[in-house]
Amino acid sequence: MMTALATVTQVTAQQQHFSVELSCEQQTSCNSCASQKSCGTGIVSKAVGKKALAWHLQTQQRLQVGEVVEIGISEQNVLRSALIVYVVPLMALILGAMVGQLLLAPLLGLGEGIVIAASAIGAGLGLLTAKKLARATEQQSAQQVILLRTFGAPIA
Repeated sequence: MMTALATVTQVTAQQQHFSVELSCEQQTSCNSCASQKSCGTGIVSKAVGKKALAWHLQTQQRLQVGEVVEIGISEQNVLRSALIVYVVPLMALILGAMVGQLLLAPLLGLGEGIVIAASAIGAGLGLLTAKKLARATEQQSAQQVILLRTFGAPIA
C-alpha cells in the first residue's frame, strides 16, 4: 500500500457515512537529487509545475474542509497505470514499424520513409489509446482510496 498526504476539499454528509473529496499535490524526488540541475526530468518537472490530484473516498469518520489526512492507494493500481502509459505506446510504435516494414514498404515499393511514418502513426495511436485507458484506470483507482489517519488542520 502506497501512502500520500491529502487535504480535504469537500465533505458531503450522506445517510450513514461521509463522502469526502481530497486534493493531493503530486510529489517528485527531484528536490533531494544531486543531479536535478542537469536531469531532463528535473527540468521538465520544474517547468510544468506541481500537479494536484483529486481523490474521492467514503468514510464513517467526520472530517472538515482543510484537514490533512493520510490516504492509502493500492500498488496494483499504480503499476497498472504505469504499464498502460509506458507499454501501450511502445507496442503500438513497434506494431506500426512492423506494418510499415513488412506490408507497406514492399507493397508501395518505398524505403525507410514509409516505415518511419508508419512507426510515428502507430506511436500516435498508441498515445491516444494509452490516454483513454489511463483515464479510465485513474477514475477506477480514485474510488479505491482508503483513509488511514487524520492529522487535523494545517498550521497556518
